[in-house]
Amino acid sequence: MKTRMDKIAGMPPQQDGVLVLNKMRGPSSADCLRKIKRGLGRQKIGHAGTLDPMAEGVLLVLFGQAAKISGPLLEAGEKVYSGIILLGTVTDTWDAEGREVERHPVKDVDDARVKSECAALVGSYEQEVPAYSAAKHHGRPLYELARKGLETPARTKPISVYRCRAELVGPERIAFRVTCSSGTYIRSLAHSLGKRLGCGGTLEQLTREYSRPFGLSQAHTLENVLEHPEDLPSKLKSIADALPDCPHVRLSREDARIARSGGKVLCPVAAAPYPAAGRRVLMLDADGKALALSVAEPGIGTETPPLLRVTRGLWNP
Repeated sequence: MKTRMDKIAGMPPQQDGVLVLNKMRGPSSADCLRKIKRGLGRQKIGHAGTLDPMAEGVLLVLFGQAAKISGPLLEAGEKVYSGIILLGTVTDTWDAEGREVERHPVKDVDDARVKSECAALVGSYEQEVPAYSAAKHHGRPLYELARKGLETPARTKPISVYRCRAELVGPERIAFRVTCSSGTYIRSLAHSLGKRLGCGGTLEQLTREYSRPFGLSQAHTLENVLEHPEDLPSKLKSIADALPDCPHVRLSREDARIARSGGKVLCPVAAAPYPAAGRRVLMLDADGKALALSVAEPGIGTETPPLLRVTRGLWNP
């Protein structure tokens, strides 16, 4: 058993990278981040999308410079969830953590109908935002208003559901698996499916299996991360690994120096075929380490490689 002093002595320096955490059910995402900060020597960290306390699964924890790529990760953040919906019950939070507000008989619900109504949830549309959510109204989270018994304004947000598969696993429960865009409220999908089936429904269990580009098979438990702080560097995914969808361009040492000073550089010939104008590009230094996020701009003349302009530096001072 390691003592507290042994752990402090083994603390790694500030890291830059992405920890794929397998969050357990119970603590909030903020609780997990606080424990990591305390347990790993006050590392600077962020995240790329939280999970509700009742949910478990993939939570991307961003260390150091990786916190600057939360925007791109959320933009391209296709997610996969699985879970259980309890039929016949509606809660104020639309999940099992809330207070029951309605109960209805479950009638005329079979596999065929569940599959049909589930398929109707696929598409791009405006999704109803739960009253108990972090969405803001005049600068205040909706859940603050809801907890005080105040009226919460109806809110929607654009989402995309790419695949949705469900089946009855009992007279009052549905097992589901859904692939959707970042920011989709799975509680809302459960609530909508319950309404479509005419009996109401509430989210009972939820696991995030995938948050692009990482899945549960790559995840580490919080207990393991905190118990072995010296192993943190080997557990982190690189910034480059976290951004597989944008071109990666390795610069010479001189071009890297110019980029750090705010100058534009020509896209290296080795990067051909060149990224289109307006495309996000990840600059790497001569050693292959993430240097900056940049955008491709048209070069001078039709045959000239595009220019790369830094939009967010990823280097340490």
